[in-house]
Amino acid sequence: MSTLHPRPVGPHHEHGLTTYYFVRAAFSFLWVAAALTLGQQYLPVATALLVAYPAWDAAANYWDASRSGGLSRNRTQAINLFVSLATTVLATFALFAGMNWVLGVFGVWATLSGLLQLGTAVRRWKTGAQWAMVLSGAQSALVGGFFVAQSGMPVPSSVKTIAGYAGMGAVYFLISAVWLTVKERRAKSAPGSLVEQVR
Repeated sequence: MSTLHPRPVGPHHEHGLTTYYFVRAAFSFLWVAAALTLGQQYLPVATALLVAYPAWDAAANYWDASRSGGLSRNRTQAINLFVSLATTVLATFALFAGMNWVLGVFGVWATLSGLLQLGTAVRRWKTGAQWAMVLSGAQSALVGGFFVAQSGMPVPSSVKTIAGYAGMGAVYFLISAVWLTVKERRAKSAPGSLVEQVR
């Protein structure tokens, strides 16, 4: 299977991954800000945010897989893509049943996507900064279980509950992006590096 033979890691690939992590962090921070402000005041905005979040995750996984050799060579991202698309559809219908149903859907999604993210991070370990992605995936899986349990309680949930989960993901993406940025700069400034040789 192609997942057993990941694409070789190179400077261009690492730079693309850094950009990907920065974009994902930025989107998540903006989503959290919108959820904690407009999402608390306007129901249509909260509804749109809840549908947009898994939809964006699906698009991001497609982008990640496409720049890393395609879906056929990145099975964890491919599965994550379809899981996120399914979550988008289920969350849309769950909104008609109530926020606790939405939280349950997000809980299952968080668990599955977290495990898949963990698998992707392990496969990319040599790239660097994947320890943050491993922690993010593991924590996502645990939080997902908490969401599922909480969805069965009589206490009403809100978009604010999911905002905390999204915020944690944003921090992990930012850590990975900064870590890879520092790694790239050190590699370029190291004696004997390709950049130094060109100079």
